[in-house]
Amino acid sequence: MAVVKLTTENFDQEVLQAGQTVLVDFYADWCGPCKMMGPVVEELAGEETGVKVCKINIDEEMAVAQKYGVMSIPTFIAFKNGEVAGKQIGAVPKSKLQEMIR
Repeated sequence: MAVVKLTTENFDQEVLQAGQTVLVDFYADWCGPCKMMGPVVEELAGEETGVKVCKINIDEEMAVAQKYGVMSIPTFIAFKNGEVAGKQIGAVPKSKLQEMIR
């Protein structure tokens, strides 16, 4: 499954009402560690069945980042049944993200 680009407008529908586990990557285009994690996020989207993988640019969608207390990027938040189920900050191995969404 392809990575879904999130906005303030589609966040509720794509994440909170998804009916499946959702991994959200809070990132910015200028962020080096975010760029480093990009291929890892793409890999996860292709490998993990039953999990929706999304990205949201904090520069464009500041309100969502503030709502979820994102202070450092990249920040990865897993949502299950519309609730925050896990949070990982910084560049991490793919296995850490897999643990969070399983």
